[in-house]
Amino acid sequence: MTVPADAPERGSGAVSGPPFSYAGLPRLERFADVLDGGRYVPVPDSWAIAHCDIFDSTGAIARGRYHAVNVAGVAAIAAVRNALGGAPFGFVFGGDGASLLVAPPDREAVAGALAATVTWVREDLGLDLRAALIPAAALRAAGADLRVARYAASEHVDYAMFTGGGLSLADAMTKAGAFALAPAPAGARPDLTGLSCRFEPVAPQDGIVLSAVVAPEPGAEPASLRAALDAVLALVEASPDMGRPLPPQGPSIRDPWSGLAVRAAAAGPLLGSRRLRRAVLLLASLVSYAVFRTGLPVAGFSSRRYRRHVAANADFRKYDDGLRLTIACPVATAEAIEHALEVARAAGLLRFGLSRQDAAVVTCITPSVMRGDHVHFVDGADGGYARAALQLKADRA
Repeated sequence: MTVPADAPERGSGAVSGPPFSYAGLPRLERFADVLDGGRYVPVPDSWAIAHCDIFDSTGAIARGRYHAVNVAGVAAIAAVRNALGGAPFGFVFGGDGASLLVAPPDREAVAGALAATVTWVREDLGLDLRAALIPAAALRAAGADLRVARYAASEHVDYAMFTGGGLSLADAMTKAGAFALAPAPAGARPDLTGLSCRFEPVAPQDGIVLSAVVAPEPGAEPASLRAALDAVLALVEASPDMGRPLPPQGPSIRDPWSGLAVRAAAAGPLLGSRRLRRAVLLLASLVSYAVFRTGLPVAGFSSRRYRRHVAANADFRKYDDGLRLTIACPVATAEAIEHALEVARAAGLLRFGLSRQDAAVVTCITPSVMRGDHVHFVDGADGGYARAALQLKADRA
């Protein structure tokens, strides 16, 4: 079981006091606090985890389809968000999939949204997305726990952090076909309003983009594990701009025709035929491209402010039964991080996988360009998380 240092003992998931609510959890302001197990709250047994992942994502990335793989994972989050009417819920993006926290009243809506997403991913992206809806009680019955915290990436956006081994077990269960969600009928489409991928890959000014997936060893001594992970985060925070892969002014917008096929697929049949969708989206892209390139405010919208929010809201570090990072750093910092992880591995504290690449990519969910609560999921441009996870599996083997 993988838990941060100083995590409390696994329990039944029962909570005292007011009913459990993800939106009611305190927001952690410092990322280092996600390593403190005392900050996590048990998810009640009546709740569930919806888990999605792309079958053979490594093969798809090897064929140059890392962009479609990222879009498929983010699509699951966008579809559920729209199905819930924008209500806050816990989620984590894994590069080639996603995990979502599901309240009992929302199970039917979430299952329907994910079933439609599975069909859309197969028919429009040509990928095989597996999805499962797993009760928290089933995870505990199998020996894991499910605990959650809420990390504030900025004043506008927060992301769910998980510990207890529940997400790792949910991933294994999904791959084994347990609690699987059947695809929706052919032609079904989820509501993917807000899903976009409009920004160019971002190359670091000096150095590389490093993706890391770190998994604590079962039974690792908590204080030593915490010290090892703190040391890694200290190296990240000492690097330029604390390792943020997007510049403070935000990424540059892509050419209007870039990624048009994926955006047309995400727009769905509401815009008519595929050819009409592409024409409408290309026209809209030309307008937004001009607005972003000139930086002129239009009807109260400031592209400069929006891009700054993109950088501030970016999800480039997380804890989901292990530490995940996609950072921009000098080569020397990457080597120092790898050395620190190797020392911790030799001490029996953790296993890890790393992937170095020359740029980061970002996939977005923007419900409204006029608000600051848009979310942005960062990955390495060469399939960073998926490649690092593959190395982690080899390390374990």
